[in-house]
Amino acid sequence: MAGARDTLHATAIAVNGRAALIVGPSGAGKSDLALRCLTLGTSPMLPYAACLIADDRVVIERVDNQLMASAPAAIAGKLEVRGIGIIELAPSPPAPVRLIVELVGPGGAARFPDPWPMKIILGLQVPVLQIAAFEAAAPQKVIIALETATLPAVC
Repeated sequence: MAGARDTLHATAIAVNGRAALIVGPSGAGKSDLALRCLTLGTSPMLPYAACLIADDRVVIERVDNQLMASAPAAIAGKLEVRGIGIIELAPSPPAPVRLIVELVGPGGAARFPDPWPMKIILGLQVPVLQIAAFEAAAPQKVIIALETATLPAVC
């Protein structure tokens, strides 16, 4: 399945060379959550800034035993900000997917997921963080999870 490719309805950010796919239905807050991640400053707890890979559509390609996220050329560096429009940012280069951020309603996320849920994309398992997009600490949780999520061994 190496070389397989798909385009997903998602938003992707990168932190320290690791990509998170933010998924959910239209209007769920994918772009809004990405915007809040992108505007966080660094701190001792969040030492790396987030960068935009792609908004609305993300190209996923399986390269050997990892998934790479990149932007379709037509929307590279573009982020939709409701009420403002499309803003231009420096796009991040492709990055390996380490986390899926699945948007759920308030109270819909497990307090202590053990083990973390997994989803399969192009034959590979990826850990899933379920989160309510508009919780105050949602962007910090995404970045912390992206730094700590570990992928299962590939058989």
